[in-house]
Amino acid sequence: MNDEHPFAQYVRILGKGKRGSRDLTQAEAYTAMSMVLSNDVEAEQVGAFLMLMRHKEESASELAGFVQAVRQHNGFSSSPLTTSRVDLDWSTYAGKKRHQAWFLLAALLVAQQGYKVFMHGARGHTPGRVYSEDLLHELGFKAARDWSDADQQLQHHNFCFMSLRQLSPELDKLINLRRILGLRSPVHTLTRLLNPTQAKHTIDGVFHPAYGPLHQHTANLLKQPRSLTIRGDGGEAEIRPDADCDLQWADEYQHASQPWPRLLHQRLPAPDQLSAAHLREVWQGTQQDAYGEAAIISTTGAIILLLKQAEEREQALAMAYDWWHNRQSSL
Repeated sequence: MNDEHPFAQYVRILGKGKRGSRDLTQAEAYTAMSMVLSNDVEAEQVGAFLMLMRHKEESASELAGFVQAVRQHNGFSSSPLTTSRVDLDWSTYAGKKRHQAWFLLAALLVAQQGYKVFMHGARGHTPGRVYSEDLLHELGFKAARDWSDADQQLQHHNFCFMSLRQLSPELDKLINLRRILGLRSPVHTLTRLLNPTQAKHTIDGVFHPAYGPLHQHTANLLKQPRSLTIRGDGGEAEIRPDADCDLQWADEYQHASQPWPRLLHQRLPAPDQLSAAHLREVWQGTQQDAYGEAAIISTTGAIILLLKQAEEREQALAMAYDWWHNRQSSL
């Protein structure tokens, strides 16, 4: 008789039905994800594990264990950068399909103030969306080839984007299983929480309201010093200026929700198409976009609070307005 595969226990924990199944502990989640990343599992087990986790819905302890496994496997337990110290980790994994990616201009605006912004993401895993890597390439920002290249970009531009393909080829393969499995998996969540450079401040976006508190509880378990999750447009970290929202904040000890009122009091129509060209035109001031500028200012205001450069919302928005209207217009 063949012995049971070592990974089978983790599939069984998740798949024993309503009464018999349970969440993995943080330690179990760490071990299970370590085995997946090391290719110590069968393909059938990976699919079963991810879909059972998707059906159950991941817990904060499971996500924390997964993140710790990825950090250990890919050498992120300490920052892989040798000369740069990142101020803000910005994850971008959802892509856009309705409004322009105004959060990219918010990130570049923050970088222009001297803060080092490290952005990471993946593309192509969900049809019909426009991804940050492609838009940034059209704006003249090429994805970092490796950590040395990332260091140089941060030194020269205070901004860098790195693809998940470079960060973790194993995770990139897993996130692209969506095209085979037909559903998101916990990989879409844990990638947002990686913070591979160990930045003190992190920002990420979610689409479903329940994921905001989940991200912040996970940040507590990971002892992240300061974190912000936005239920943003399309699931990206971008505040919709024509809708009220709640911002989810966390530090090493607690998490809290903050109401964030809309800047615009009427809904503006979405554009016919999404393009880097329009982002460049708005940045350079050759085109005006009321929705876009409000999205940039509102999102940047939240980041100013995250960086503790202001004490309250109105002060932060005033600073964001000044940053935007005094920006260097060249890209």
